Amino acid sequence: MTDALMLAVTLLAEDQRRGPDFGKASPFGLVIVVLLLIGTFLLVWSMNRHLRNLPESFDRDHPEPDQAVDEGTVEPDDTRPKNEPGG
Repeated sequence: MTDALMLAVTLLAEDQRRGPDFGKASPFGLVIVVLLLIGTFLLVWSMNRHLRNLPESFDRDHPEPDQAVDEGTVEPDDTRPKNEPGG
């Protein structure tokens, strides 16, 4: 009786949907992994380029390095009309 029960449990536990290619990786998965690795490399490379442009320190006593980096920024436009209440 125990052997028959074990045989039934073993047969029921097997997944019948498995084909001969079960467990094999597809070439499409390799393409995805390679593209993710290339994207990660490009992001790290770009981040390092941007970090090199930062000043050594953000010391307020000597703001010259900070001003050199900030030359391309635009001041906010304070001349536009403010929203009035009720309108």
